[in-house]
Amino acid sequence: MGYRIALNFEDGATRFIDCNAGEKVLDAAFRQKINLPMDCSDGVCGTCKCRCEQGSYELGDEYIEEALTEDEAEEGMVLTCQMQVSSDCVIAVPVPSSACKVKPAIHGGEVASVEMVSDSTIILTLRVDDPAALGFLPGQYVNLMVPDTGQHRSYSFSSKPGAAEASFLIRNIPGGLMSSWLSEKAQPGARMSFVGPQGSFFLRNVDRPTILLAGGTGLAPILSMLEVLADQGTEQPLHLIYGVTKDGDMVEMERIDALAARLPTLTSAVCVADPESGHPLKGYVTEHLSDDHLNAGDCDIYLCGPPPMVEAVRTFLRDKGVEPKHFHYEKFAPSESSVKAAA
Repeated sequence: MGYRIALNFEDGATRFIDCNAGEKVLDAAFRQKINLPMDCSDGVCGTCKCRCEQGSYELGDEYIEEALTEDEAEEGMVLTCQMQVSSDCVIAVPVPSSACKVKPAIHGGEVASVEMVSDSTIILTLRVDDPAALGFLPGQYVNLMVPDTGQHRSYSFSSKPGAAEASFLIRNIPGGLMSSWLSEKAQPGARMSFVGPQGSFFLRNVDRPTILLAGGTGLAPILSMLEVLADQGTEQPLHLIYGVTKDGDMVEMERIDALAARLPTLTSAVCVADPESGHPLKGYVTEHLSDDHLNAGDCDIYLCGPPPMVEAVRTFLRDKGVEPKHFHYEKFAPSESSVKAAA
């Protein structure tokens, strides 16, 4: 029996490896040409220390206290030279991928469809060449090449891992490089390539009430997360607040309703910032984030949106004196550079 291990490096690159039952993670990585940090490989030096963010494993007792203390082990730190997994896992590796001789993973696909779903949003769907080889964690992004330009833009998957088609919500920027190609040149069957996955903004275990906040096309990674949760099921309360600027910016509403039908614990709200909107909920996401949702801080929050929105939520939580158990966020600049930053 084998397991899938996601290695998430310090620079945000993620690579997946297969690990056999009873095989040490360090050995499995080396077998697949990923040189994780190591020196002794005997549980003595501590050089291979990483953090397991998700999954089940055993470390045995063949390592010394100086290499991994009891407190560190309780906090999820592991020695990959001793670690044997008993489930799929996500491991944070505290060095850049380049230090482990990991080459960028390049994937390709054909344009299946380009939908102008609103004045501000384009949905791009690609038929992936090899869905099994395209591993990513729900919430992550890739650098998508703009054909015939040598340039790329960064977009989060709105589809779930393993799907035959990968989808992206793309901000329609007038004169933008990707926007112009999609609206003027893209045709079904056109080839596109992308590099990744990337990013530390991804779904962790859902162990407590969880709030999902999305602004504009920041809805994409949240949809990917919800697709996975709908497949897995959860008993924890989930609450989505999706904020847009204008009424016409709302997209994927039928998909949200379909996800809610599959996730009985999911509630959702959509708010529009435009004060002239006819939508029932107006204002910003913070105006619709209640004390009940925050659960006195015993909650996890996932937030993806433009920088002003991210900072507004952080300020809102600070002013209320609420510190969530976990707060994961990703900011994006809807500009030509498509800069992303996660925490």
